Amino acid sequence: MSDELRVLGACPLDCPDTCSWVVTVQDGKATQMRGNPDNPYTRGALCVKVNRYLEHAGADDRILYPLRRVGPKGSGRFERITWDEALDEISTRLTAIIDEHGGEAIWPYQGTGTLGYLQGEAGEAGRRLWNALGASRHDLNICSRAGNYGLLWTNGTPGGMDPENLALSRLILLWGTNPLTSGHHLWKFVQDAQKNGAYVVAIDPIRTRSAERADEHLPIRPGTDGALALGLLNVVLSEGAEDRDYLENHTLGWDEFREEILKYPPSRVAEITGLPEESIHNLGRRLAHTRPTAIRAAQGIQRHEGGGAALRTLSCIPGVTGDWRHPGGGIAYSTSGHMPLTVDTRPDLLARPVRKLTMTRLADGLENTAEPVKCLWVYGANPLGSSPDQVRIRRAMAREDLFTVVMEQFPTDTTDYADIVLPATMQIEHMDLHAGYGHMYLLWNEPAVEPPGECLSTTETFRRLARHLGLTEPSLYDSDLELAEQLLSGGHPFLEGVTLDRLRKEGWVRLNIGDPFTPFADGFPTPSGRLEFVSARAVAAGLPRIPVFVPSMTARTAAPAGYPLTLITPASHNFLNTIFGNNPELLRRAKGPRVLLNAEDAAARGLTDGQRVRVFNPTGEFMADVEVSDKVRPGVAATTKGHWAKLTPGGANANAVVGERDADMGRGPVYHDNFVQVAAL
Repeated sequence: MSDELRVLGACPLDCPDTCSWVVTVQDGKATQMRGNPDNPYTRGALCVKVNRYLEHAGADDRILYPLRRVGPKGSGRFERITWDEALDEISTRLTAIIDEHGGEAIWPYQGTGTLGYLQGEAGEAGRRLWNALGASRHDLNICSRAGNYGLLWTNGTPGGMDPENLALSRLILLWGTNPLTSGHHLWKFVQDAQKNGAYVVAIDPIRTRSAERADEHLPIRPGTDGALALGLLNVVLSEGAEDRDYLENHTLGWDEFREEILKYPPSRVAEITGLPEESIHNLGRRLAHTRPTAIRAAQGIQRHEGGGAALRTLSCIPGVTGDWRHPGGGIAYSTSGHMPLTVDTRPDLLARPVRKLTMTRLADGLENTAEPVKCLWVYGANPLGSSPDQVRIRRAMAREDLFTVVMEQFPTDTTDYADIVLPATMQIEHMDLHAGYGHMYLLWNEPAVEPPGECLSTTETFRRLARHLGLTEPSLYDSDLELAEQLLSGGHPFLEGVTLDRLRKEGWVRLNIGDPFTPFADGFPTPSGRLEFVSARAVAAGLPRIPVFVPSMTARTAAPAGYPLTLITPASHNFLNTIFGNNPELLRRAKGPRVLLNAEDAAARGLTDGQRVRVFNPTGEFMADVEVSDKVRPGVAATTKGHWAKLTPGGANANAVVGERDADMGRGPVYHDNFVQVAAL
């Protein structure tokens, strides 16, 4: 009998949990994958999506060889070619583009298909090569940018409390997050807190899986979270429960922010949010007198025109209540702000400064005729499935003068528009270094099996391309292990005792931080060293001195004639962004695109449960089946993201109705801030 190997690895997907996993290998084949039982966060469990990862890696539609387009763009018709043929053609085309238009005509469009520091977005994989070519910079703003800035102006970092410390909390506010779908390992710590008497409140426009298991659900009107935060603080002040000692010694600008809070009594906030005034009073009193209180806010809350301001305001709550003093108190948004890895993309390789092209403005960028994009290089991304303004992107990518290369594992909507497709490895086939944005661990992924067909890792693909281009810069050829050593070489105190050898042996290592971790008990990484209610940096960025309520577009303006519903598009329980969107079993479980409507809104349109409808606005349209439900309030329509357009009725998904508009900070996207109409077909 052959030997059985257990290979330690890590999930690469866009989820805060970044699970540690164990792959069983026999006769060179991966036969089983399970969560690592030794990891305190993963605790032996994977999600419903990743439980099918090995099946997915061996799927019949996996891309295994380089391909060249032979049909019209969008047709998905290709012929197999060799790697040398692919790289020769790419090198020739890139050289010609650079000679005629300059390197900035190349747009390296990287996404969050993997969050790895070697193969993925966390380390800006490939950026050294793009700098050597003088390519445009890619602004990867699609996920959490607005919220990051909101927290930065207040706390000096998007990093906050260790989510594991929710187990120590007495009051937990799940604010715009559904962890049972989008990071279910957090729920174990919520349950631990509940067993010790904690009260859990879900603040969400949808009664999600998590909201159903909370002690209380507040179905807030989309885009009004900042007003609720100010209203809750108003109650804290009326109760005389602000932590005056903490405010005096650890905050800046309290008197000015206090005046803003006083403008939002519960009566006014009830009108704005659509919540009962009594519910606001009750939660405010609970917040005033419960220590420690933890706020878990995730990316969905900031995907509207006031998203950054919402997170900026939420981040002030622990400063007023003094919760940062206490283990189990504070706000948890993204722990990535605490990760001290050194990413050296070699900006010195740029001959001169280059422009930045924004990820969620892909259609705008491709339609720019004054400074045209002549090469779009897509990796770790499926913009035709995940980016706003799907109709315009499709039209722009059909340009015959746009040379498009896509590095992919499956024939997505985006690969159908490629000139060259390069087969990419999956996580069990390459090495990578990871840091979760929902916990405080570094993880190593060791390849468990050889890549199928002729699939190559991201790093190896760029090394081979550099050779074909005749580039001689030594750093372009650093091995994966050399890159990993460089990442760990910064000397930050959090990395004390963390070595590559240890990571490869143990699979994961907790950062060298306190346990429990109380990051702001004594100060903040801001210019003043305090929590900044008043922020000079915000003013320099053209923002208000203090946090103010900035409503979403749909909460701020009257609905335009004919489009009365606010559409929100949260994560699917069965897909991760568009990953797994072609998995037969997960497709079956997802049951096709659905749009949730309150019974009142369905009746007004003569719609019944299960009826096929058209969801539309001037930007575009998609088809879905109605689910009549009290999970959403009147005036709100909800559908999930992740469906592949070409596998859905009508050939479009929800992003067909999402416009290319910006949030208030960081040019974040506005996926939850769109007016639509729903009508029978």
